Amino acid sequence: MQVEIKSFEQLSLDELYEILQLRSAVFVVEQNCVYEDIDGRDKKAYHVLGLAKKELVAYTRMFPPGDPFQNAVIGRVAVKSSCRKAGYGKMIMLASLKYIKSVWQVSGIELSAQTYLKRFYQELGFSEVGEEYLEDGIPHVKMESST
Repeated sequence: MQVEIKSFEQLSLDELYEILQLRSAVFVVEQNCVYEDIDGRDKKAYHVLGLAKKELVAYTRMFPPGDPFQNAVIGRVAVKSSCRKAGYGKMIMLASLKYIKSVWQVSGIELSAQTYLKRFYQELGFSEVGEEYLEDGIPHVKMESST
């Protein structure tokens, strides 16, 4: 998998379309969750695109510390359903973590994890912070990494 990291302004219209399509397929259709995906934050995010044969198969969005969040944040972690056994989720997360640590030089990173994925994030160095909560009707837990 090839990884590209781009600011909102660097995204082509086709790339933005593919990102929104993947996020919709995973979070709205597959998880049957009606929520406001286009939340106005994409313009401040850095977008991590995982490409296999020029097709978007994995994605995250990242925010540097300070705007709109206090800490660096990784969110909207998505892998195309037909590609989940290929390890792309781990690859896209490792690329995101590497970028945050090397370019932004930040070690404190947080995310809002769907609770069924806690172990996945723990294997990447994240720990639970606080109690489980519902976000858009799906159980989540805040997790942080300081490695």
